[in-house]
Amino acid sequence: MTKPVDLLREGRKEELWQMCCGFLNLSLEEFMAIQKRLLLEEIKLLKNSELGRRVMRGAMPETVEEFREQVPLTTYSDYLPELVEKREDVLPAKPAMWVHTIGRAGEYNFKWVPLSERSLYEFERVAGGVGLLASCNRQGDFLVKGHLRLLATMGSPDYGSGIVAHLTQQALDCDIFPCNGAEMTFQEKMEAGFKEALSQGLDALGGVPSVLAYVGEVFKQRIMDVDAHFLLSHPRASTRLMTGLIKSKLAGRPMLPKDIWSFKAIIGGGADSATFAKRVEELWGREVLEIYVGTEGGIYATQTWDHEGMAFIPNLNFFEFIPEREWFKWQLDHSYQPKTILLDEVKAGENYEIVITNFHGGIMTRYRIGDTIKITSLRNEKLNIDIPQMVFHSRADDFVDVASLGRLTERVIGEAIENSGIPYVDWVARKEIIDNKPVLHVYLELGDGYIASEKSLATAIREQFKKLDRKYRCNFYRLIGDMETVLSLKPVEATSLPQGAFSSYMTQRQAEGADLGHLKPPHINPSDEMLSLLGAPKVVVEAVPVTEAERATA
Repeated sequence: MTKPVDLLREGRKEELWQMCCGFLNLSLEEFMAIQKRLLLEEIKLLKNSELGRRVMRGAMPETVEEFREQVPLTTYSDYLPELVEKREDVLPAKPAMWVHTIGRAGEYNFKWVPLSERSLYEFERVAGGVGLLASCNRQGDFLVKGHLRLLATMGSPDYGSGIVAHLTQQALDCDIFPCNGAEMTFQEKMEAGFKEALSQGLDALGGVPSVLAYVGEVFKQRIMDVDAHFLLSHPRASTRLMTGLIKSKLAGRPMLPKDIWSFKAIIGGGADSATFAKRVEELWGREVLEIYVGTEGGIYATQTWDHEGMAFIPNLNFFEFIPEREWFKWQLDHSYQPKTILLDEVKAGENYEIVITNFHGGIMTRYRIGDTIKITSLRNEKLNIDIPQMVFHSRADDFVDVASLGRLTERVIGEAIENSGIPYVDWVARKEIIDNKPVLHVYLELGDGYIASEKSLATAIREQFKKLDRKYRCNFYRLIGDMETVLSLKPVEATSLPQGAFSSYMTQRQAEGADLGHLKPPHINPSDEMLSLLGAPKVVVEAVPVTEAERATA
């Protein structure tokens, strides 16, 4: 079978684009036809596998409609113990490899997911397409010519976060720096990668945006501490450093990574993209192409060269969507089976929990990823792409509900913190009941030597909800005002974390063997143990009951 790298090496640019990005030319009807055809193929494979029959609860559907009516929604626990034991004999297709991500403490250490040979082939084409889109100019012409020099800011191929980079490397003939970093720690990789990039150049980055921002800050500090002996023995490194110094002097600021390297592509994915994408661009000099990815299904959606909403990928997974009202019903009664709709039934402006079924012999069947996405528009009018556009909204279980304040998501809290102007390294937040009063407690590591009282931090964040009120029309600030004046509550509290809190946390998590995508704590609802590792002062937190008012708003 022809692979993207074959077309790239032969200079067959138009065929390469069609192979990897041709789905952008599909009508919605054509998109749905591909979805339904591949699902029917997958149903046959599931029927012939032991685990497939079990997760379908013995159902033998013949049509897409019967599949959605008869097969229950699943979570990872429905695939135990077979997947954690990596049993190949019960699967719909023989795995070519297994990938994993972090599991649930006390139940299973890792989520293991099999990938068949066919799924890897299709996955590689999509990964190549993401690389092409990331390197596009505003007219949609890609800049990739092979041998992109890529910094290793992602995990190994058997991690969910690393397989995308691995397949992109294969599809587009990338060179990874450092070249011998397989056995290195993350810090060692950055040290060696920095020197190789100085001497040989650097074209591309990929990974979790918060990690890319962190690496950019590390590089910014390392730039001024380069060993003189290294520069003398690597003339190209000296030239790049001198060029960067001139650029930074002309700009009237300290030297940044973008002064040294000119990037053709930066790819980022994860819940923190909205918060850290701008910071990555400021440091590295190119806008991040956001993708929506997951260990259980690969790449679900990608931005295009306008860097607006993400378009869904048709050929890796079958998509279903749980409307928000159905999700609320399920929250109140977990025995309730939420109803789903398909991509050609979604509405612009609505939020949905996403459900996937793997194609090409995968096993995840009507699987609840645990994410909520927002449909921003039914098509990309500017680029004439006839596929609904989405953004990541939140983990489906990552809503923070503070009494009458409403359901705050990671995106909204992150915007309030970002817009406050507080220099920070990173943050986490959760609902706490302190002195019998519900609060949104934000923990921040302040940056740039910034000093402020915790009261002023809370006030600055609280004020931003007033402005977000107009943007999201969720009455955040009005409700905060009611709580403060009528109920004598202060629903937003802030606590400063020690300097280096997040880098220390990442070091500890890496020592435990965590995937790069999970080196950082979740922004929303961190556990007591996570806060302790971040050096947060211990807070006496009472149980967080679900009130009648909260049930009513659901």
